[in-house]
Amino acid sequence: MNTPVNTFKQALQNQRPQIGLWMGLASAYTAEICALAGFDWLVIDGEHAPNDLQSIQAQLQTVAAYPASHPVCRVPIGDTALIKQYLDLGAQNILVPMVDTPEQAAQLVQAMRYPQDDGQGGVRGMAGARASRWGHYPDYFQRANQEVCLLVQVESREALKNLDAIAATPGVDGVFIGPADLSASMGHVGNAAHPDVQAAIQDAIARILKAGKAPGILTPDEKMAQQYLSLGAVFVAVGLDTQILMRQTAELAGRFKTEVSAMAPAKGSTY
Repeated sequence: MNTPVNTFKQALQNQRPQIGLWMGLASAYTAEICALAGFDWLVIDGEHAPNDLQSIQAQLQTVAAYPASHPVCRVPIGDTALIKQYLDLGAQNILVPMVDTPEQAAQLVQAMRYPQDDGQGGVRGMAGARASRWGHYPDYFQRANQEVCLLVQVESREALKNLDAIAATPGVDGVFIGPADLSASMGHVGNAAHPDVQAAIQDAIARILKAGKAPGILTPDEKMAQQYLSLGAVFVAVGLDTQILMRQTAELAGRFKTEVSAMAPAKGSTY
């Protein structure tokens, strides 16, 4: 067996739109349902969801059965040791939040890569872990650097100021715009739809594309998602599993509770 080609990374390089879903339920059970839905990529969220290394591994193993959906693992912080652990679990696509400077981006590139003698190496530690299928991928250590995919999140005023340099960093494959934190940084907490925030997002997408990298974003608003795609966003998450479950269960309960109240038997009746 050989190390699999990262077709999600290839899609980003070729700017083929990739439609994704955010997974925050921290469950291999629900991850399988999401993987069967037909999304191109699925975020396994380690920043805002109650995931640990074991639950992330379980979800990676589950999603692997459905190769059309590519897992993207979001680390809670851009820590070199933690990124190493995620990669050793077999994650090929890593999303790092709160990247504000090109220096941070360069450090993350180093964390993603094994030392090599071609000038493209990094500081990732060597281990015969799940990533190489415990040695069943004999070419893994030679191919891993070219198959891993680094996505960095820009979500602050500082990040926007440094966006051109961040996007131009060699080894950064995509730049994800975090609309919620960006709106907070811009003084519009909880209002990512504010015109100033939307103008900043539109400008960011254009600048990322100019740097030759793939822009990404998350929005559960279908019209807004279509707008971002029309602007050139390449990887767009169009929903969150937690939000879908919350909305659908609340709507279902609400419909039936209204109907049950209207159908309640008259006082004193048997049925």
